[in-house]
Amino acid sequence: MTAQPATDDFEAHRPLLMGVAYRMLGRVADAEDVVQEAWLRWYHADREKIREPRAYLVRVTTRLAIDRLRQVQRRAEAYVGPWLPEPYLTEFAGTAPDSADRAVLADTVSLAVLVVLESLSPLERAVFVLREAFGYPYAEIATLLERTEPAVRQLAGRARRHVAERRPRHDVEPARRRELTERFLDAAGGGDLAGLMSLLAPDVRLVGDSGGKAKAPVRVLHTADKVGRFLVGAARTAPADRTHRFLETNGGPALLILTGGEPDSLFQVDIADGRITSVYVIRNPDKLRHLTAH
Repeated sequence: MTAQPATDDFEAHRPLLMGVAYRMLGRVADAEDVVQEAWLRWYHADREKIREPRAYLVRVTTRLAIDRLRQVQRRAEAYVGPWLPEPYLTEFAGTAPDSADRAVLADTVSLAVLVVLESLSPLERAVFVLREAFGYPYAEIATLLERTEPAVRQLAGRARRHVAERRPRHDVEPARRRELTERFLDAAGGGDLAGLMSLLAPDVRLVGDSGGKAKAPVRVLHTADKVGRFLVGAARTAPADRTHRFLETNGGPALLILTGGEPDSLFQVDIADGRITSVYVIRNPDKLRHLTAH
């Protein structure tokens, strides 16, 4: 079989494989490495014996992601400060046939959910991703992971309960999130503490991820007063050449701050009952570098 059909078959499934790998790992570079390794295995496989390319590729990608997850979990123990997933540009082109499916995909790739998934075992995370994000039947997941169906159902139940207990409740309506994010930008950028306080829930929290490579809180900030004052203080010391633009990352609107044309920070918020309940700030330059071209 020639290389060209192999490439065509693989590229048809690449968005799915990247979606699985990213949800498993929460790291764009690691997910891309996993998908590239899946491609190499596909290219060198005896493809004439593979009846279902999609199932084969998802199985290979999932297993590679489980192995990589075990490696990165060990590295994460030395991470400085709070950890957040790398922002993932989400257009869902070709992956969600209708708005309901798109909402499910967006929810399972949100920063809040991915943070919760970090506390699952690699197998629990794999089952949760395949079942909740992509709707795989339990029997098919069991085949992919070489586990029994009862064992997979048990893993799924544990993972679902864990996520439900810890997943923040928030509105997912994109227009509302965009509106509040824009108002948040105006208030924070203008040093308007009163305006910020009107947007923040009393028990709001701010999670800043710098990996020790940029200035950010080394602990999660709690309460509207502390979060508001921190944001106003940061705005007052911002460089004059700061600009911003909106992106869609992790299933919702995000605010990318640029300094000198280079990514400096990315803000995203969770909303419940019309108030901002969580503010996520990613400042680790390693996690923003891939946004430069977008």
